[in-house]
Amino acid sequence: MSNNSERDHSDSEEDEDDLSNEILDLEAFNQLLSMDDDTDEDYEFSREIVQSYLEQAKSTFADMDQALSAKDLSKLSSLGHFLKGSSATIGVKKVQECCKHIQFLGKLHNMDGQGSVDEDEALKLIAKELKVGKEEYEKANEFLGFFYETDFTDQEAKEPSN
Repeated sequence: MSNNSERDHSDSEEDEDDLSNEILDLEAFNQLLSMDDDTDEDYEFSREIVQSYLEQAKSTFADMDQALSAKDLSKLSSLGHFLKGSSATIGVKKVQECCKHIQFLGKLHNMDGQGSVDEDEALKLIAKELKVGKEEYEKANEFLGFFYETDFTDQEAKEPSN
């Protein structure tokens, strides 16, 4: 029986590793963690960077929604580029990928940056990518909250308003 429980525990760790690999670029995330002080078991420095990223991403997605409503492809491309870079820094790879597609589509290129699309097609594809990007953001937010043992959504609500 102890063999079975050891296997179950090992399977659970493998599932967690698979989940983190699916959501995060572990190399990028580990680089972020390496900036924390060796004596800081709470990862305070990287936690603050992650919290800032999550707040910034949420705000950028709202800006993207407005730009999409206004059919402002140039703004969508710019916002896609911006959030793509931030996501890469943290290692949130699926948000990064969606934002790369939005960046290209905003310039009327195909999602791979090659060829071209018309404005209507670009807007339809951007709407789909934006939806996926937000879903992936939520997964990353949940996973990072679990990693840091923090509810980042709750912390955002506690921010003082200006």
